[in-house]
Amino acid sequence: MADKIVTKKLSAESDKSASHYIPNLKKIYYDEIIQGLKKVFDYSNVMEVPKINFISLNMGLGDAKNNSKTLESAVEELALISGQKPITTLAKKDISNFKIRKGWPVGCKVTLRSNRMYEFLERLVAIALPRTRDFRGLSFKSFDGRGNYNFGIKEQIIFTEIDYDKIQSIRGMNITISTSAKTDNEAYELLKMFGLPLREKPAKKESTEAV
Repeated sequence: MADKIVTKKLSAESDKSASHYIPNLKKIYYDEIIQGLKKVFDYSNVMEVPKINFISLNMGLGDAKNNSKTLESAVEELALISGQKPITTLAKKDISNFKIRKGWPVGCKVTLRSNRMYEFLERLVAIALPRTRDFRGLSFKSFDGRGNYNFGIKEQIIFTEIDYDKIQSIRGMNITISTSAKTDNEAYELLKMFGLPLREKPAKKESTEAV
């Protein structure tokens, strides 16, 4: 009986600690990044400070229509990379050039929010991107003008969750980081503070013409 009580107590303590779990980057955002952005942009209200809304990972599969194993393999890999079950993306219309019909599978995607979003971002910044061959940082030009950042990864094997000896083929993916920033400059500073290896913004060219 005593053993059962101890077991229940340990289980309850485990559940309690799990409920108070905070990912590292989430803690950094609230402890450091908010204050850092307030200083840079002189926000008067904490509600003005931008945040990351979600991170979307998308794998396009041109040969999924002919090989079901290709889709199964991609879904499995994306699940390992993201820690969440992906959904299959379907063609929204017929594409005659690629012999694809509306409703056929063309890839898979996953959208990460809350804790999983922060956990993935930390793995991406600290482990995956540094493993990219000839990596020289991410371009400022990949912002979309509305505070969101899009970039591509050529090889899924930069993620340590993927075993090179077990993959069907090398495949890439597109990653979108959606933020609440109103401008690209605000989003740039936000993501830089999260540790995303963005290259320096291009300097504005000053006019040399005589006034």
